Amino acid sequence: MIPIRALGGLILSFCLAAAPLHAGPIRIKDLVEFDGVRGNDLVGYGLVAGLDGTGDGLRNAPFTEEIMSNILERLGVNVTGEEFRPKNVAAVLVTAVLPPFARAGGRIDVTVSAIGDADSLLGGTLVMTPLNAADGQIYAVAQGTIIAGGAAARGEAATVVQGVPTAGVIPAGARVERETGFDLAALDTLRLALREPDFTTARRIEARINNAFDRQVALMLDSGTVRLNVQKTGMPSPAHALAQVENILVEPERKARVVVDQRSGTIVMGQEVRISRIAVSQGNLTLRVQERPMVIQPNPFAEGETVVVPRTDAGIEEEEGTGLAEVPPGTTLSEVIAGLNALGVSPRDMIDILKTIKAAGALHAEFVVR
Repeated sequence: MIPIRALGGLILSFCLAAAPLHAGPIRIKDLVEFDGVRGNDLVGYGLVAGLDGTGDGLRNAPFTEEIMSNILERLGVNVTGEEFRPKNVAAVLVTAVLPPFARAGGRIDVTVSAIGDADSLLGGTLVMTPLNAADGQIYAVAQGTIIAGGAAARGEAATVVQGVPTAGVIPAGARVERETGFDLAALDTLRLALREPDFTTARRIEARINNAFDRQVALMLDSGTVRLNVQKTGMPSPAHALAQVENILVEPERKARVVVDQRSGTIVMGQEVRISRIAVSQGNLTLRVQERPMVIQPNPFAEGETVVVPRTDAGIEEEEGTGLAEVPPGTTLSEVIAGLNALGVSPRDMIDILKTIKAAGALHAEFVVR
């Protein structure tokens, strides 16, 4: 049987989305990404040492032994042909993001994750690990003590694990060795890429920028791009122009959208959602199957064998539904909520009702299921 949650949770989810009727103006820097002003992902393969017996089992993770041998040989220690089975080392993947305009010598945070059968990285030290970008070049080098994201304790007959001890971070654990080479000052035009493409929002951004500079400096190219002419702004550099543009306030236009999470029964509706007049009837079916096997044994001293005879009770129960209820048309989100809440059903049943209303063409919004 599907568990039924309190209707209050549904009302709370609706009210969170219902609160002001119109969203306030938002800074352009929170709506767009500036062309070229972006981070770059870095990744590396390294070794963590100093673990308290919680490292990789080298029989199950031969790559750990290989990288350890390579590191020792680079340090002048010849281990060719030697057999060693330490439990205080682990092979890891190291990831980081090189922020825009990062300069050589700067520090960035790194994330360290075990890829073998290590139990914990707690207390371990990452050995010097180069970090590569998508072009194969080394942009940073990471090293330092790991702050693990959990804890683990092991005994003879039980193990307790809290969090994720096989992953951790090293704050400011990598030093930038190479710069990206992006020259912002050489650009004559800049593109503003909207995070949520929309023609109306792009048009408003264009108008607000032109009003701020009192001249035609911005042009909407499509629903997701606005081009800024740096020379026409009269600013000494593109950086000055972006500093002026990013704090301009714009009221974005949002699509009508209903988002549901079937795992938790959460429903969130935007303020632009509208519903047409429709009649809804909802009921529940419960399937019940119960196994009660019977054991039949022969009489004492009689020939025969014990037999298990299956016995199954199966049934279908139909609960009383809501009947045929009318949901009036809603011109505001509050009216839509009132009409849906009048059905008096649980959030999980409401998800099915909303999907059916959408299929009937009466829900005028994008329906997103997660």
